[in-house]
Amino acid sequence: MTPRPSLFKVSNGLATLGPDGAAILRLLERRIGLWAGEIGAQEFIYAPLQRVENLSRIDYFLNFPHLGTLVAPIARDQLKANYGNARELHSICCGHLADAEYALPSAACYSVYFDMEGTRLDKAVYVTTVQRCYRNEEAYTGLSRLWGFQMRELVCVGGSEEVQAHLRNFRGKVQEFMARLDLPVEVTVASDPFFDRSSARAAMQQVFPVKEEFVYGGSVAIASVNFHRNFFGEKCRITLPDGQPAFTSCVAFGLERWLHALTDRYEGDAQRILGALEGALA
Repeated sequence: MTPRPSLFKVSNGLATLGPDGAAILRLLERRIGLWAGEIGAQEFIYAPLQRVENLSRIDYFLNFPHLGTLVAPIARDQLKANYGNARELHSICCGHLADAEYALPSAACYSVYFDMEGTRLDKAVYVTTVQRCYRNEEAYTGLSRLWGFQMRELVCVGGSEEVQAHLRNFRGKVQEFMARLDLPVEVTVASDPFFDRSSARAAMQQVFPVKEEFVYGGSVAIASVNFHRNFFGEKCRITLPDGQPAFTSCVAFGLERWLHALTDRYEGDAQRILGALEGALA
């Protein structure tokens, strides 16, 4: 079924949301915003780019090099010779680009840990943020797999018990919300290699999973709960009162993927979707 233009349109992994699609996401954001308020999460808006050196420090290019989208300007020595004229361009030659020192984010929570670098905590910290994220996939499929998309996260940084309680709390809340929306999902164990796959930590992940996904339609993860142990605390020197590295966890929502699931579930009827969301929020 082809959704109405008022919901969305997608081309080459890039989506444009129409008025109805935007209204649906606003209601979804309201629900997440209320959850953020319940835990006292502070909202941050981070820079739209992340430094390559920061990403390298958290082993991004060891584990996710295939997803990266780098940002590089046209080299100054190429500007005068090859640009500033009226000819039509369809791409920029990679040989004309300067070195890429920045990348587009592929996950919203990384910015939280980079921003907290060198911090010693007195108590657990809760942060919420939404960020436009980018993942260089081999193929794109409607709203379910995009190059550029919005990710809303609820992050906890603190002791091990606190960050795990954060996930237990929201695992139940998200499941209850989905049930109220009559949105059938399966909770599945997944993996996110925040560390070398050959390490002892990677082996431990098989015994104590670090990521669970809420999967719609058998293949589309629309939300996830993620326990990173003290990986980001170590890498970004975020410490607890006793000087030990902090633990982190996050609850992540792929906003366009929610729109995909709701559109599929309610057969592209924006009014039914809006009604279901308003009912679930009541």
